[in-house]
Amino acid sequence: MWLLRLPEPLVGRGHSPPPTTSSIICRHHRLLPSFKLRAALSNQGINSPIKSNSAQLLADALRYYYFDSDSVVEQALGGEDAVRSFMNTDLKGFRDSETEVLKQLSSMGRLVVSAGNGAVQCAANLALMRHGISIWIDVPLDMVAKQIVEENFQLPAAETISGSYSEVLAQLTAIYEDCRNGYATADATIALHKVASRLGYDTLDAVTTEDIALGTLKEVERLMRAKKLMEEAARPF
Repeated sequence: MWLLRLPEPLVGRGHSPPPTTSSIICRHHRLLPSFKLRAALSNQGINSPIKSNSAQLLADALRYYYFDSDSVVEQALGGEDAVRSFMNTDLKGFRDSETEVLKQLSSMGRLVVSAGNGAVQCAANLALMRHGISIWIDVPLDMVAKQIVEENFQLPAAETISGSYSEVLAQLTAIYEDCRNGYATADATIALHKVASRLGYDTLDAVTTEDIALGTLKEVERLMRAKKLMEEAARPF
């Protein structure tokens, strides 16, 4: 058994938030006092830069801890080569490690997690995710394929994807089909194409990390407000 060690909060002593984070706090500060989560807030969905970056930006804005669950698993197992070895020789051991990471993360509060695909691939992991609030960051697969091929976006060691654009897209599609039902269990969905439409953008590339973080912030506030109303309605007169 190994224990997860918390780093220093991403925004805290000796660390100034980047300008985008400051703008979130300035323009939407009224939302922040309501964030008193007793468990993790997690972003799930196909791995992409905007998914992980928006989770980290949100953690910065809220002064929460941030973890990428795939990175934590890699560190726990001894690095990328060890992950690939586990995937080839002891897949069950690797999946058990994913569950252990999620078990520890789900027990924490004041935490934003960029959850890997392992988080949605078995009932035990999905049950752990239900301890907190989960948001599906739905990014078009063709955009992610382009980022992998043209911008050298690095996927976790557990996802060995390579080849031409069409080959990468086919591999991403297979992962998506395996995980889609798990993604759909999220409490809310932030779809990139809907964000672009709502903000009047001409292209999906115009959607920023800040746009996704703000959308997540508002969805979580809505969910927490709904939960509070349900709790109040359940109280005896």
